[in-house]
Amino acid sequence: MEILTLVALFAAGFYILKSREQRIRIALLASHLGRYQIEKLMESLTSGYMRCLGEDDAERRRQIWQLLDTTEEKLSSQVDGFAAEFSRMPEAITRVSKLPVAIPLFTQLFPAASFDMRQALLIHARGIAGVMRNEAGRTPKSKAYTMSAELFLMQHTCHWYCRSKTVASARMIGQHQTQYLQALGAVSPETREAYRALIGRTNVPR
Repeated sequence: MEILTLVALFAAGFYILKSREQRIRIALLASHLGRYQIEKLMESLTSGYMRCLGEDDAERRRQIWQLLDTTEEKLSSQVDGFAAEFSRMPEAITRVSKLPVAIPLFTQLFPAASFDMRQALLIHARGIAGVMRNEAGRTPKSKAYTMSAELFLMQHTCHWYCRSKTVASARMIGQHQTQYLQALGAVSPETREAYRALIGRTNVPR
């Protein structure tokens, strides 16, 4: 019975610490995101892509693409601001565990096994801006596909920061029917290589 009691106390303490740490991270990220309309613009953009791709009239499709270009510019500008603002946070609160599950105090005890959320957001901001400017000369359809992947990956990173990699990947599947590695394989090469260098994973697609 004593062993069971100790296990129960340990489990309760683990849960309390994990929940507290996650609440702090969620509140911190929300306090920064609340100054922007990033989520609203993401939803508008992704739904606009689907509407445009389903449009049969070429002229109407061209008009929609032009409107989406404006939305992309607004979104990229807001992500730039969000990343720059978050980059001023202290490192102690911006480390993200590379483990698939959340373990309280892990980033403080093992900082080498974590990555910096500030750097990740700057990578996402540069990637989104590059696709928005269409530096690679993509077709509108290809550009929309790549931009969607960039946005999904950024959203995944935010969920990873707040919860865990496993939870983030599950949410990506639930919200966008997209696998984590599938999104990584669809972003721009520049984003993918910078992301690989940051998280240090060999299983990230090239």
